[in-house]
Amino acid sequence: MPVVVLAHSVRDRDRAEQFGLVIRKDWAQVPSRCREAYDEILDKASGIVVVQLKRTNVCGCLGHRHVAVKESPFSEPHKAFGGASCGEIDIAYERVKSWKALPLTETALDTKFLSGSRLEEFHAEQFRMRLLSVLLHEINHLVYPNEPEASVRERSLAFYREALAGYVEAAVSTLSLTYDRSFSRFD
Repeated sequence: MPVVVLAHSVRDRDRAEQFGLVIRKDWAQVPSRCREAYDEILDKASGIVVVQLKRTNVCGCLGHRHVAVKESPFSEPHKAFGGASCGEIDIAYERVKSWKALPLTETALDTKFLSGSRLEEFHAEQFRMRLLSVLLHEINHLVYPNEPEASVRERSLAFYREALAGYVEAAVSTLSLTYDRSFSRFD
């Protein structure tokens, strides 16, 4: 993973801290097959990726890659960067939060957690995996700007699907059917 610098407004500080945890913690915890799908892309990515964290954007997209870096501290090469190139993307986190990446799968998984104590935890994990998926999607666009959107989207949705499945598998293995009713109703 390249060095990710988060640019955000003061009012979005908590979201930026949460996004930082997504990059530092959640990336390391997704199944290795998910990370391996992005090995080549991340190896070719800019050494520094500036993420403009926004609540929403005018066009309604989840994120964009920027052709030119707009954040002034990173727009010109600096000796402090050690020769690393910079890329820039923006992510609209409120749009990502409401996005149904895989509607049928997510609804089915919601019902598994619905009556238990882990529904809130599951939704938080979904949001973090969506953020990570969008980040990787936009980094993919930075590295391969001419790759068709369908191909980039297929890769990022596969990442999201497999990362979420890995979380569900781990969650199921740690549940106590006595204390957590989430999986007490088997069909």
